[in-house]
Order: sequence, then structure tokens, then C-alpha cells
Amino acid sequence: MAKFAVLLPQLDERQRRLLLGAEAHALGRGGIARVMSAAGVSRPTVTRGVAEVLAVGQDGAGEGRVRKPGGGRKSLTETDPALLAALDALVEPGTRGDPMSPLRWTTKSTRNLADALTAAGHRVSHVRVGELLHGLGYSLQGNAKAVEGKQHPDRDAQFRHINDTATRYLKASDPVISVDAKKKELVGETPGYRNNGRDWQPQGEPIKVGTHDFPDKDMPKAVPYGIYDLSANTGWVTVGNDNRLLISADSGGSNRYRVRLWKHELA
Repeated sequence: MAKFAVLLPQLDERQRRLLLGAEAHALGRGGIARVMSAAGVSRPTVTRGVAEVLAVGQDGAGEGRVRKPGGGRKSLTETDPALLAALDALVEPGTRGDPMSPLRWTTKSTRNLADALTAAGHRVSHVRVGELLHGLGYSLQGNAKAVEGKQHPDRDAQFRHINDTATRYLKASDPVISVDAKKKELVGETPGYRNNGRDWQPQGEPIKVGTHDFPDKDMPKAVPYGIYDLSANTGWVTVGNDNRLLISADSGGSNRYRVRLWKHELA
């Protein structure tokens, strides 16, 4: 029919099905075959159209829906199941932050990640990469003052070497620990040192602290550091007040004071 050639291109999927179904239903016996031939569509399309025409007005089935439930384009993670693993493996060596926190963050841009994934056979846009990163527990964060002095030209290679070595040890079920030293803190009781925390006190009676945070020559600084066991997923924090270490060795064949290997391994 000529009207199909004019009308069908102007309609969405549901409207086309309704038009074809209404025409086939009106023609009665043999209507589905005649509409198929005239419109150049498949039998399931016309059959679904007839079913939707019969359902309209009875229970409201299909109202407002262009595609049937479950229809439409599938998500990238369904069509490419390896995409998430590829993205996480691409980002993981370059992540920064607290290893104990599931909220990790990366300095790599979504455009660079999308280009790398596409080159590896995973076609994805930078917008979708951002959505996937949020789903994996990453977040985009601003810069922090963390650069200290001149950077070594092999700094990135060094951290990748550390990451690869730790991964190899973990796969072999060998222990891997991470030691994270924190900023030294001033300690003392009277007067105390100011901090940015708050606690409940009677109104108008705040805890009085020193006007200036000068170190006390008679009171050492606290030196906190954390130790995290990656393989066992456990950790603890130690607070000490001494940064010196005494090691007693008998200066035997393998630990003589002139042996560089002994000093290297000790370090």
C-alpha cells in the first residue's frame, strides 16, 4: 500500500507496529500476510502490532513504551564483558590515595583512558569511561600539595616497578606490607596544642591551649606511622617518639661494616 511508504518513515517503532497491527486486524483473515507484503516488514512485527492494538484500551498495556520490555540497545558492559576489567587494570597502577580506602582516585583523564581502551579493542567514549570509573569506586579530585622538590625522571617507572613487584608477590602468596609515615605531632599537656577538632564542652568553657605552637624542648614529638598488610588486609598504627634505630651485628663474614651488600639489604 502506498500509504505505508509515506507514513512508516515518520513514525517511531511503537507507532509503526500499531499502524500495521490496526490495518491487519481490520483486514481480518489473511490480513497479517497482506500487510507484510505491502509494507515489507516481518511477520513478528505485524503480529506484535496486532497484539498491541488488541491490548490498547483493555489494561493499558504498552502505553507510553516505544520498545517492548527488555528491548533497546544493550549496555557496553553487556556487549563487552571484559571492559570493566580492562579499565580497572589500566587505571590501577596509576592510582593514588589511602590503600585502606575503597574510594580511590586517579590522575589519568577520561579521554586518554578512552583512547587507550579503544586502541585495545574496547570501543568506548570518554563520557562513558567517567561513568564506569564512578561505578568502580574512583572519583575525580582536585590537586593537592604533595610535590616535594625536583622530581626524579624515572619516578613513574619506579612506582610501576613497585606495583608490579607487589602484584607478583601477592600472586605467589608472599607477604607485602606498606609503611606510611605521618606528620610528626607536638605533644604536651599544659598548655596543650591547638587542633582543628571539636568536642562537647560546657558553654563558654573551651579547653585552653597555648597561644603559639612552639615545640617543648623537654617534650619529644610524636612520630605516628601506619603499617598495612596487603595480603591479609589488616593494619595498625604505631605512635613513637624516637626516630633512631640501634642494630647490633657481630661484623662476621656476611655483615662486615665494609660489605656494601649488607648495608644495601639492611636498608
